[in-house]
Amino acid sequence: MKTFIAFILSAMVAFIGLPQASLFAKEQPQDRTALVQNVKSAILMEQGTGKILYSQNSNKELPPASMTKIMTLLLIFKALDNHNLSLDEKVKVSEHAASMGGSQIFLEPGEDMTVNDLLKAIAIGSANDASVALAEHIAGSENAFVKRMNQQAKTLGLHHTHFNNPTGLPVDDHYSTAHDMSVMAKALLYYQDILKYTSTYEDYLREDTNKKFWLVNTNKMLKSYQGVDGLKTGFTQKAKYCLTATAKRNGMRVIAVVMGAPTPKERNKQIAQMLNYAFANFQTEQLEKAGKVIKQVQVAKSKEGTVPIITKEPVVLLKQRGKTKNNYQRKIIMHGYLKAPMKAGTLVGYYVVTADKQILSKTPLVLKEDVHKAGWWHLFKRSIGKMTNGAW
Repeated sequence: MKTFIAFILSAMVAFIGLPQASLFAKEQPQDRTALVQNVKSAILMEQGTGKILYSQNSNKELPPASMTKIMTLLLIFKALDNHNLSLDEKVKVSEHAASMGGSQIFLEPGEDMTVNDLLKAIAIGSANDASVALAEHIAGSENAFVKRMNQQAKTLGLHHTHFNNPTGLPVDDHYSTAHDMSVMAKALLYYQDILKYTSTYEDYLREDTNKKFWLVNTNKMLKSYQGVDGLKTGFTQKAKYCLTATAKRNGMRVIAVVMGAPTPKERNKQIAQMLNYAFANFQTEQLEKAGKVIKQVQVAKSKEGTVPIITKEPVVLLKQRGKTKNNYQRKIIMHGYLKAPMKAGTLVGYYVVTADKQILSKTPLVLKEDVHKAGWWHLFKRSIGKMTNGAW
């Protein structure tokens, strides 16, 4: 019996671990070179399912330039979400942060600026000095923050990414891929407030001072392509012109990445072609909203006994236009034995949608609330209650 249970658990782990991208590879366009040209690498992803709609040299390791700041922003928003940081918190700028070259807002050593304003500087103006100032504030030093960046890359399963700074300024052994950038972008988009910053075309810093600074977004596609509301551009002489863009139309959000374009015009053109392909050929159907209670689960030795689990993100089904998939199945796959204490937001399983033995969608299920460990007296009373109800 134990052998049979072990086999079933192993099969479940293998099932939920199947890479969605490979399962959908056959749905990529037949003429792959016709969609994107004149760039070193590219990828197109539907954000809700993580499905890869198109790729070209997407695992080629290249300098990401300021697209590096997608990871920087991800760690900033994680700190905000964990209440280790607040938007109105003041950050004191170090000499090291103020010394950053390239794109900057000309921070001065000892200057105080709020997290909110520094976020504007990073997301809109790609400011290197603001990036380092926040990195130091969160982790204590730039090097400590970079360690967190690389650890987060491992957590996301990125095998072709390594960072040596939070800015993207040229340095040895600092690289990523179009594929890895799309995964980072998907993770960042979980924090929807990021779009309030990346969709802003212009803003001001130090507005009530004599050092007023005008921010203009480096992503010009905000004005040239309907639905684009982020995310991050990049350029160095070695990286050439890069862009991780996201756009949403008719409820479907896609992520497009281009690395190594010869000009900003060519970069934007290739991004637009991928977005056009996505919106012309695919559509999404939302099966469940984010935060919906899916079921109650039992947690061993918990004070609560049973607790609700919810969808971390919307459950989305991706369809090719003109084709319907009505024969899909929905499955709830739990990680197995749950034992108190556990924190709200802990991953406990997946809401999986399949058709023809292929995974169409795999959405994380998390605990809705904290689960507290029960004391011995509480457990004793529960046991007595079960016995008096004839449960033994």
